[in-house]
Amino acid sequence: MTPAKVIRTIGFVVTLSVLLLPGTVRAAAAAGDTAQPVFKGAYTSFPDYMDPQLSYTTEGWTAMYDTYIPLLTYRHAEGKAGSEVVPGLATALPRITNGGKTYTLFLRRGLKYSNRTPVHASDFKFAVERLFRVNSGGSPFYTGIVGARSFAHRHSAHISGITTNDRSGKIVIHLVKPENDFSNLLALLFVAPVPPDTPLRDQTYTPPPATGPYLITSSRPGVGWSYARNPAWARNGALLPEVPGGHVGRIDISVIWNQAKQVRELKRGKLDWLFDPPPVSFQSGLEAGSGGVQLRVEPTLSTYYFWLNTRLAPFDDLKVRQAVEYAVDPTALSLIYSGQLVPTDQILPPDMPGYEQFDLYPHDMEMARQLIREAAPKDRDVTVWTDSESPNDDAGVYYRGVLQELGFHATLKVVNPDNYFTVIGNRNTPGLDTGFADWFEDYPHPDDFLKPLLVAKPARIWNLNFSNLIAPKLNKEVASLARRSGSIDESAYAALDRGFMKLAPIVPYGTRTLTAAFSREVDLDSFVWNPTFGADLTSFRLR
Repeated sequence: MTPAKVIRTIGFVVTLSVLLLPGTVRAAAAAGDTAQPVFKGAYTSFPDYMDPQLSYTTEGWTAMYDTYIPLLTYRHAEGKAGSEVVPGLATALPRITNGGKTYTLFLRRGLKYSNRTPVHASDFKFAVERLFRVNSGGSPFYTGIVGARSFAHRHSAHISGITTNDRSGKIVIHLVKPENDFSNLLALLFVAPVPPDTPLRDQTYTPPPATGPYLITSSRPGVGWSYARNPAWARNGALLPEVPGGHVGRIDISVIWNQAKQVRELKRGKLDWLFDPPPVSFQSGLEAGSGGVQLRVEPTLSTYYFWLNTRLAPFDDLKVRQAVEYAVDPTALSLIYSGQLVPTDQILPPDMPGYEQFDLYPHDMEMARQLIREAAPKDRDVTVWTDSESPNDDAGVYYRGVLQELGFHATLKVVNPDNYFTVIGNRNTPGLDTGFADWFEDYPHPDDFLKPLLVAKPARIWNLNFSNLIAPKLNKEVASLARRSGSIDESAYAALDRGFMKLAPIVPYGTRTLTAAFSREVDLDSFVWNPTFGADLTSFRLR
């Protein structure tokens, strides 16, 4: 996912339309009232969209994971198991033929939307076409479908590479060339079926009818949103064994931008869960059990790193890049991030298919200085880029100091996080020598890290290959793996991870962890943190 996705992984609260406090509702239920307990949470900011074809943030994906079910989906589990693609609305995983270019699936019979209308195979095609018609940021993932590019440019009325049969439920997708990660793409919300009368514009205020265990009953941007059980779930749930039904009947989410207020409301029992990690300044007190608050530290599929421009001196010299690899200390950076980073020295993060731990460049300043002496770079003036969000700014200060220790004249350039990646992604920006970046996965496949960050041809604008690396041999191997059908060749991707690190285009230093906070009323034994979608709403349970 886009580099700034870390900002999208935080917070939630009670909608203003709900006046009863959690304790009041629970007391009423205990007294014989038929009202179900209300689970209350808080986000720091409203999702980008509450529309499955448009949302491209963690906030939105967490909010809609249990409302819109694609043909395939990710197992409702934690860790590596949560990265497994399983059947969703489809009866089984796709049959892949034609050398990996044709995918055939069948829609389960009898599925209905929350408005009681039937789900048809053609709704999938409508969803994919709607994705392009609303100019979704997710549409580039699906341009490999035959006819998709022509449709995107309005040169054709429909995407010719998708054929459907509503009577049999058959769905056939033809690709221009094999894409080993295409099953992962079919499991994203971008292509979750929606009714064919869904307007071709943002539906954040009136989210489409749902197929999952919950439906969104109200959506008020800037304020919050609410869920209720999907009335069609009694039928859908029996047909979708891979998707749990959930434990709570109602969920109310509110937007509270003040995180200190979120923590106070959580401690007072007026909230049950905070989507965003509590501020570091509060976490030590909460860890001590203040107010009965419960914390869980969750991993993410992410990599924080410094990029080195391989096309400009001095970092066009492999020895200079390797010197920087040895000089940067991931453990020191973990302290800068207050323990919210797990140190790493490689591109693929733990729990990503293909991850095998290795460390080509253990921290060794003497080795770093020796490599600099051997390289004897003439150009010692470099600009170090970072954004002003804490602690990324402190990481930039640390990194500048490391380069200065190696004898470089390093100037720090700090940019507002709102446009940081736009600035460093524009190759016309002067002084793009080296700097900070991060990457959070869009889907759990190693290609989602390797292709955009290291394989993609450096673009003039919106560039994500900040190191401007061109490695023909490794790129050919990535392309060869993409043409293979079947399961991910994890050993091959592990070798690619090592192969790219031998070229030292980036300096990975950590993978982000997020602290989830809960009230004492929440049963954490059932809680599930999915590596792609975050908190699984179906796992929320009140004691």
